[in-house]
Formats: sequence, C-alpha cells, structure tokens
Amino acid sequence: MATVDVYNLKREKVGTVDLADEVFAAEVKEHLFYEVVKAQLASKRQGSATAKNRSAVSGSTKKLYKQKGTGNARHGSIRAPIYVGGGQAHPPRNRDWSYRPPRQVRLGALRSALSKFQKEGRLVVVDRFELAEIKTKGLLQALGALKTERHTLVVDVAANENLRLSIRNCADHQFLPPEGVNVYDLLRHDTLVLSKDAAKALETRCLAKANGGEKAGAK
Repeated sequence: MATVDVYNLKREKVGTVDLADEVFAAEVKEHLFYEVVKAQLASKRQGSATAKNRSAVSGSTKKLYKQKGTGNARHGSIRAPIYVGGGQAHPPRNRDWSYRPPRQVRLGALRSALSKFQKEGRLVVVDRFELAEIKTKGLLQALGALKTERHTLVVDVAANENLRLSIRNCADHQFLPPEGVNVYDLLRHDTLVLSKDAAKALETRCLAKANGGEKAGAK
C-alpha cells in the first residue's frame, strides 16, 4: 500500500491514508496515454462536415451540347464538378469519429496517470474540501495555501456544491467527481487535489474494474 500524507486546507498535516499500489503506485505506461487521449479527442469531434456532390446540387440534367462536332469536351451535365455551381467531386460526409479502446487499455492509462502524479509529488490529498460559502476567492486562497501549480484538478464527491460552484469561474482550475475523472483531464493539469473520500472512491472504481476484467477473462 502507498502511504500518502493527508492535509487540511491550510496544508497542515492531519494524518495519512493508505492507497492501493495497483492504482497509485503502478508502472507508468505512457504509450497508453496516447491511445486513450486520441480516442477521447476523436469522440469530441462533431463529424457534421458535409457538402453536395453532383447529384445533390440543383441544375438541369440536359446534355449541354451534342456529343460530336463542336470541338468541345464531351460534357454531359452542367452539375459536373468542373463547372462553377457544380457539385464537389469527393465531398466530406457526416460520420461518427468516436471509438473505444479496449477496457484494459483505458483502465491501465487511468492507473498510470494517477501513479504519475503520485510519483512526481504532484498529488495532494486533503481531509475534507469544505468551503463555508460559494466564493471563488475562498477557493483560490485554499489552493494557494496547498501550494498547487497554475493548473489544478480538484476531485471531490459530487455533493460538494460549494466547491463545484466556486471553481467554475476559474479558467485554470477544474472540478470533477470521482466517477468523472479521465486521462485527458488528468494530463492537462499540473496538480491533482483529492479529498480523502474521493481518493478512496477512485481506488474502488479502478480496483472494481480491474477485478471485473479479470473475472470476465477467466470465464
């Protein structure tokens, strides 16, 4: 088990917490980051680019002139791509860019990202992230006391409305519940701040998926 110090919002040590090595001290496999982030960004693509081909544009179907004897090319339609107002030759079409990497690849990337924060000393675990009121200034003061970097990802239970609403005006910081933590958002932040409950929830989430995958493979 990886033993991590637990702080309050003044960065005073208030205890420790044991976290599973399989989640927070695993081997960092950076090649998995590429596979998972590529899939996440592909899934965000709108895929709505479209244009008309020669059968979709308006225009006469009459042959422009007779086939032979004019000295001109043998055109058969004014809607051909060579003419102004004609259709595109190979236009883009609506498509779904999304795809899902294998489950163990997604899980391995998530565990590698969490382990990377832990090994590099960029993981901060707090006892409770409680704000007295919905106020961005109070949140920034707490993050400053925790000595976080410019871009910080804060993870706590979804019921923490004061935290969620206080952080939403910060361009450099982001709030996520444990079930919403993903590789892309982890890698684009400098510091990861977890509440004690969120750390345990993430541990349970990763271990449950791993055990479920092993059982499925055994069958």
